[in-house]
Amino acid sequence: MVSCVTAPQHPRLRDLSATEGGEEGGTPSRTGRLYLFEFRRDVSMRPPLTELQSKDTAAILDLKWCHVPVSGKAVLGLAAATGELQLHSLLESQEGSCCLQTLSSQTVGAERLALSLDWSTGRMDSSSDVRVVCSDSAGCISVLSLEEGSLMTVSQWKAHDFEAWISAFSYWDTQLAYSGGDDCKLKGWDLRVGPSSPTFISKRHSMGVCSIHSNPHREHILATGSYDEHVLLWDGRNMKQPFSETSMGGGVWRLKWHPTHPHLLLAACMHNDFHVLHCQPATEGSGSACPVVASYILHNSLAYGADWSRLSLEEPSPCPPPAAEPKKSVTESGGHLRIQYESPTASFDTSLEDDAGRYIPESTPSPASSAAVLAHNPDAEASSLSCLLASCSFYDHMLHVWRWDWTPEEAQQEPE
Repeated sequence: MVSCVTAPQHPRLRDLSATEGGEEGGTPSRTGRLYLFEFRRDVSMRPPLTELQSKDTAAILDLKWCHVPVSGKAVLGLAAATGELQLHSLLESQEGSCCLQTLSSQTVGAERLALSLDWSTGRMDSSSDVRVVCSDSAGCISVLSLEEGSLMTVSQWKAHDFEAWISAFSYWDTQLAYSGGDDCKLKGWDLRVGPSSPTFISKRHSMGVCSIHSNPHREHILATGSYDEHVLLWDGRNMKQPFSETSMGGGVWRLKWHPTHPHLLLAACMHNDFHVLHCQPATEGSGSACPVVASYILHNSLAYGADWSRLSLEEPSPCPPPAAEPKKSVTESGGHLRIQYESPTASFDTSLEDDAGRYIPESTPSPASSAAVLAHNPDAEASSLSCLLASCSFYDHMLHVWRWDWTPEEAQQEPE
């Protein structure tokens, strides 16, 4: 089962990582595998996603890249079923290839699963100490520091009665942390005064809280998601009530704010696919639900992992376009590049499909034969976005990489 996917925050890197847990001998086992992929826009590549490395590991519950380099290298954090928080550094060879190498590991507790992690570097600030917050299946939260490449536990406390599904920093004040648990509670913690009592306890979610993400662009804005199928937006200065509530039709396992656009929020909604919310009206005081501006419905299993890539698709392709007469591009007709990766056969299935999942014939220019699909459209508005996203589903071993083109003016013209 593929459970999580993450894209590095460094614009220079084009790698995507995914994990897979499995079964051995018909019995469920907590084993997994870490994959490192590279995505290239080079039109000569088919498919554009290349597996660089795979490593057998314990089952992996969460993955996140540190937002800033550590000692000049990209570092990946991994929450494992063994109760470990592991760090892996990305090494680049002279030939240009990359691989992950274990940097450090710290056990957060015995007989428990590490369930989530977050870095304190969400605003790309490398001047302060790099720390990691981690939650586990015993309901505990751990804060760890990274010093000279080694993890050290700074503090740990019992935060929830049942599984602590999620933990996160406030990126604007990293002495503040948040946690969510299967006890339906969302809690805040001030790390300066210690974990003896939370700064707030909210029971606004009616089921387990499993996703929290601080907005790195707008101070005080926090997004939370739950098995109750709702996304709530909060003002960190007033955690008594959220200022916006949006029904998603599926448990909200992961939330990710866009790396550069302050109002776009990606949601992995378990039984109801992947969706992008436009949160600007809500954050500007309307108090309304956030409209869905895009949905990805091509997975056939639980929507679990999702992330944005910082790789810009608006820059010209490194390879010149073919000299043939130009045709209407797939993106202009609403097409998406669908890349399916299946393990353990390491096989790819690459196709083009529209928003409804219908196959687009080969006569339409494909990503491997036309720069128009992955290159910037010169006729598009300067304010338009061309985003690369990755998503993965739980039971069918699928990783999809897809493109979404959006003009902000379209959201403003949508009826209320």
